[in-house]
Amino acid sequence: MTIRHTRRVFLSAATMMAAALAATACGSPQDTASGGGDAAPVKVGLVYSQSGPLASYGKQYIDGFRAGLDFATKGTGKVGDRKVEVTEVDDAGDPAKAVSAAKDLIGKGTKIIAGSTSSGVALQVAPIAAQNKVLFISGPAATDAVTGANKYTFRSGRQSYQDVLTAKSFIGDAKGKKVVVFAQDGAFGDANEAAVKAVIGGAGATVSSVRAPASATEFTPFASQIKAAKPDLLFVAWAGTTAPAMWQTLDQQGVLASTTVVTGLDIRASWPTFGAAGSKISFLSHYFDGASDTEASKALKAKVGTLDLFHPDGFAAAQMVVRAVQEGGDDVEKMIKALEGWQFEGVKGQMSIRAADHALLQPMYQAKLSGSGTNYTATAQKTLTGDEAAPPAGQMKG
Repeated sequence: MTIRHTRRVFLSAATMMAAALAATACGSPQDTASGGGDAAPVKVGLVYSQSGPLASYGKQYIDGFRAGLDFATKGTGKVGDRKVEVTEVDDAGDPAKAVSAAKDLIGKGTKIIAGSTSSGVALQVAPIAAQNKVLFISGPAATDAVTGANKYTFRSGRQSYQDVLTAKSFIGDAKGKKVVVFAQDGAFGDANEAAVKAVIGGAGATVSSVRAPASATEFTPFASQIKAAKPDLLFVAWAGTTAPAMWQTLDQQGVLASTTVVTGLDIRASWPTFGAAGSKISFLSHYFDGASDTEASKALKAKVGTLDLFHPDGFAAAQMVVRAVQEGGDDVEKMIKALEGWQFEGVKGQMSIRAADHALLQPMYQAKLSGSGTNYTATAQKTLTGDEAAPPAGQMKG
């Protein structure tokens, strides 16, 4: 577990956290957040994947966070007169390491924890936040279970339900439609099939599945099953090194030409896996370069260059941290109140934190790829508003 400890000249979440700690020592939280009191730093702990299988996601998250801090603090790196002090910890995607890191940071007085590239990590850190009454802002972790986990837990990224609602938007009214889920056997496939049945099946579609062993390398039999089913929508959930062969087979067997085929658009580095099939697929997308044209997206692009899938999650986390400290000082209960119901413009556009369960309502995208190989370019075909892509409201569990 590696730790990077840095003091940044950003007026951000971290700056605000420092502001919060100073407030407890001298003056009221509001006085400190606005510049009164001493100048103790605001402490923010970022626990995310610097290494491990999701390291590329973690890199985008942290680059987005740094740019977001700079944007939210107007380049000052301070909340009032307090600097932001950010401690970065690598959890390597391991929930045990993440829990240990979170506890260590909390023990050192950190009242805001952010990060969680992995869903498994987020689900373990959320209870720690509630037990210790600190603010937790989960990052790219997409599991729906983070929403409403407890009142101390928020999220700066999207959740799986929003992905599946975006997929549903490709067929409009789902009543009477036939949907097939093509996925690998295992937990990943199970989760995607369950989500499609809940969201699209729940809207009136008939949902069935074609499942393949994770070890499969020959996909013609599965393509034949899919064509025989004659679906109105084929939802593909696939991960791993067999993806290029799978997409090539679906294309060669005429599946891509016979129905609307939808899958998630991952990070840019994965786009070449689609091969010649890329331009024939409909993509649901959380984000890609050019999907939005907001002031936040321009500021982020100026810092990191080409934007990618999880840059907005880090950027939004920083905006949320800054908001929490500006309004709440060192008082975590006030931080929570400041975030609940808050609407702000993020990289993607209009964002809204639903007070009831802390879902982050945000735009989602229908996208297409043009070009080929490493030269693919993504363009938005339609942008769903935060309300159009909103998961059903739930109750707070803790």
